[in-house]
Amino acid sequence: MKLSRPVSWFLLAFGVWSWVIWVTFVKNLVKDSSGLAFEDGHPTAYFFVHLTLAVVSFVLGTVIGGIGLRGLRALSRTSRTS
Repeated sequence: MKLSRPVSWFLLAFGVWSWVIWVTFVKNLVKDSSGLAFEDGHPTAYFFVHLTLAVVSFVLGTVIGGIGLRGLRALSRTSRTS
């Protein structure tokens, strides 16, 4: 399957955006002082659920961004040979 340049850029941007958003979220989660993420210094279910969401989002962001990057590389190879 061949991706267009706009679609490839969108997928790459989505991957980067996912990493930026979830890295920020995890930093805030670790620093949580409201009692949701940690109770008496121990992680709560809230912490583990949201950490799992972040890890899944990191994986999906990496895969989707990688697809976009591969699409852009394929387009640049095609334009150089033409």
